[in-house]
Amino acid sequence: MATAIEFNHVGKQYRLGLVSTGTIQHDLNRWWQTAVLRKEDPYLKIGSVNDRTQKADSDYVWALRDIDFKVEQGDVVGIIGKNGAGKSTLLKLLSKVTGPTVGSIRARGRIASLLEVGTGFHQEMTGRENIFMNGAILGMTKREIAAKLDEIVDFSGCERYLDTPVKRYSSGMMVRLGFAVAAHLDPEILVVDEVLAVGDAEFQKKAIGKMQDVSKGEGRTVLFVSHNMASVQRLCKTGLLLENGSVKYSGGILDAITTYLSDEIIQSEYINPNPNVADKLNLLYAKVSPTEGSLIHPSTPVNVDFRVRINEHIDFLVIGFNLYSSYQHPLARADYNDCDGIHTLAPGEYDFHFQIPAHTLSDGEYHIVLDVAERLVKNYAGEETKLTFRVDIDNDSKINVFSENMDIKNSIIREMWLVNYRRKV
Repeated sequence: MATAIEFNHVGKQYRLGLVSTGTIQHDLNRWWQTAVLRKEDPYLKIGSVNDRTQKADSDYVWALRDIDFKVEQGDVVGIIGKNGAGKSTLLKLLSKVTGPTVGSIRARGRIASLLEVGTGFHQEMTGRENIFMNGAILGMTKREIAAKLDEIVDFSGCERYLDTPVKRYSSGMMVRLGFAVAAHLDPEILVVDEVLAVGDAEFQKKAIGKMQDVSKGEGRTVLFVSHNMASVQRLCKTGLLLENGSVKYSGGILDAITTYLSDEIIQSEYINPNPNVADKLNLLYAKVSPTEGSLIHPSTPVNVDFRVRINEHIDFLVIGFNLYSSYQHPLARADYNDCDGIHTLAPGEYDFHFQIPAHTLSDGEYHIVLDVAERLVKNYAGEETKLTFRVDIDNDSKINVFSENMDIKNSIIREMWLVNYRRKV
């Protein structure tokens, strides 16, 4: 199969806080070395790694460095990684929004990109005018664009506002129309950044279905960036994991996701080392554990305990947690006021005890994301408080083994709803 995209040792360097090298002397030196003497750019030899957790030790930073990979025609590639890993920069290089500092990029065919809300749209032009402008940029004739117009409008659901300037569109409407334009104007390569997260659940489902049709039915290439591992797993065959501007893993999507998730905080207990008394709420302690022993099996009840200090009165208090699967499928939600419906508690320290009943969860890894918040204002439980636990099959587990990456899935929740059964005589 033909290669659709090829990155050859690509790097992108920026100077922090400044444009170009920052001084006329350095600009002239760069010009003299590269344009006159035909030597290597001297400023490529310096620069720190793009690690946002470390203080910079240089005025230059490599947003991407030594990126080397190929994408076959018709493949769907998920690009994953933490914030600041270089995902958006990579897509901007491919879309020619900016150019690489070193290396080369080869792409076969027209590229349609949806990188940000409003990408490719002129704010003063109507939705209809923007559709024709984008088609013209892709090299399509007016007749070809007109033939696709009804399909684009129907997919976006923006027919009522088609002749309204897009500056009056909501961000969700802008994303709907932008994706519909990018997906329906017959590009050979479709590039979609995290912008789909702005759309509602119904549109996200439609968009993922369309990307599947584009790759499988029409043989076009798709590059998809998302932090939603469930969507990435469903859509993509191969994955590219970026870390600090470099490729950490390239291969099957399941292995890419597993590698990515393994770098996240893995803890079954959290202790707040330095509670801030100036905050309205403090999460002091949290732990997930089996009711007995050290291992969790499907037949084991799971305790979720945490301690919260309320420092001042809050009108609408949120204390609870969300349960997610290893691929971030939302499974359940529990709150302190599920039974009595109250919406606040008096200032003081409280211990909360929750229990997930036995025979509820299949085998696999699960995450507990805590909510200790003032409703619609601030969540005082950060990313560092997330808890993780595993459910493992034992010899006494008389159920089908489940794995989230199985081709044929039964369920994650193991319901025990059967009361009895009997043979009819």
